[in-house]
Amino acid sequence: MATTVHEPPSIDLERLRDSSGNGGWRNLVPAGGDPRKVKYHSPPPASTGIWVGLAGITMTFAAFTSALVVRQGASYTDWRHITLPPVLYLDTLIIVASSVTLEIARRRVAAFMGGVMHRAAVPARWLYLTFFLGLLFIAGQTYAWLQLRSQGIKLSTNISYSFFYVLTVIHALHLLGGIGGMARVISKFNHLSLKRSTLDATSRYWHFMGVLWIYLFWLLWTRL
Repeated sequence: MATTVHEPPSIDLERLRDSSGNGGWRNLVPAGGDPRKVKYHSPPPASTGIWVGLAGITMTFAAFTSALVVRQGASYTDWRHITLPPVLYLDTLIIVASSVTLEIARRRVAAFMGGVMHRAAVPARWLYLTFFLGLLFIAGQTYAWLQLRSQGIKLSTNISYSFFYVLTVIHALHLLGGIGGMARVISKFNHLSLKRSTLDATSRYWHFMGVLWIYLFWLLWTRL
């Protein structure tokens, strides 16, 4: 009895490539062939990382706030009040102004990246101004620490003074991180390699530092 052997069906690889979009059958590209439709489903790593970082910073300062309130409530004789150095009021205005200048810079740089604005009109100067205001804020904080030390108000003098130094120093260190991020944004912009996600992440961090300082200033003013 003769056995008939059938040939296996042939697979048209070209048809498979064409049916999955212009990326081919090996790539996860939508049928329309536009890879942006896949890319935009997930946020940029810079955006995800900055939100995680901000959540961690929020928890840190929430813990310090809780410790301050509890320690003040448990004190009857050893808790001393201090008058905040006037320069801290100026520092508050400086950090608010830096958020304004950064927002102006972010919008105009975005317009330049979108081809709406010519490079000659791009306000790189606003980025530099924000950077300078950040340094000026740190200088104001340093002057406040030196002024308090000259009055005998040091970290180890009293528990309430310790809270003042710890909260302001930790905030200043975090702001230095923002200043470093701003320097990176300026460098990348000057080399025409700045990404929108990098600019937005740095802006969120900077604005958060401004809001955090306003909260800390209120906390120190009412509790110390």
